[in-house]
Amino acid sequence: MYPRWLRALLDGERPEAAPEKRFLLFHVNFDLPEEYADGHLPGALYLDTNQLEGPPDWNRRSPEELDAALRTLGISHDTTVILYGRDSEGSADEKWPGRRAGQLAATRAALILSYCGVGDLRVLDGGYDAWVQAGLPLETVRHFPTPVPAFGVAIPARPELIVDLEEAKQILTDRDGAALVSVRSWDEHIGKRSGYSFVERVGRIAGDVWGGSGSDAYHMQHFRNFDNTMRPYAEIASSWEEAGITRDKRVVFYCGTGWRASEAWFSASLMGWPGVAVYDGGWYEWSRNPAENPIAVGVSVKPDADRPAIA
Repeated sequence: MYPRWLRALLDGERPEAAPEKRFLLFHVNFDLPEEYADGHLPGALYLDTNQLEGPPDWNRRSPEELDAALRTLGISHDTTVILYGRDSEGSADEKWPGRRAGQLAATRAALILSYCGVGDLRVLDGGYDAWVQAGLPLETVRHFPTPVPAFGVAIPARPELIVDLEEAKQILTDRDGAALVSVRSWDEHIGKRSGYSFVERVGRIAGDVWGGSGSDAYHMQHFRNFDNTMRPYAEIASSWEEAGITRDKRVVFYCGTGWRASEAWFSASLMGWPGVAVYDGGWYEWSRNPAENPIAVGVSVKPDADRPAIA
């Protein structure tokens, strides 16, 4: 979804592929309401990822919690939900760098909402930054959602989109028909660093496949162009194919806690790949029990997935 298309929709026009029914626009981030207050797209509501996932493991919340959160946000299963984040501020050196990884937050929300059963989910390509660079207006008026009485379907309506520990282990046993794909940075993959201040152990899930990522836990340069828009599908698919990651397999992505994996899932979903999912626990869960969860360290084959070069 492009900024000019969204502007036309917000102006009451009917651009090509406009939502058939009610739509809601959300500014998404992790625990940073002041960013929303500083400026957001006209009419946007605020969505904190803490409403959809939470401690101690930062996996998706229970079906009951998700149902309550979505009703409070005014989302029913047949609502078109448009999501975007802001990536223009912050760095990996901050105390909470994930609070500025807005587009990752948006795709994380997209995954969980799809898992719940929202049928029409869209993400603004390039997010807040693309909107501003296009010269389009912002506002500071705070908008509040109108709760709905019911979500409309039982949660999760699409449980196959998120897998847990035991299914992740099963994926590893089917090399021909499935792949557990890491989208952690290369330094995380080979065990040079864990990627997170709250994760001590380094390494990767033994038997996984590296599918590209970015410079650290909060960036996804392998999946984006230099202007932060989505990289062409053909380029992503080509780099995956070199690593044996193909659409005919059950492909499950993982990262540290699910954010980067959600962006990879979103890209594969837009390509029409039928069997893609996210291992929600990721490295954070897997690494806590090395006695039962095999870990590998060291250099493995690195596919040519880093085009365009990391800026």
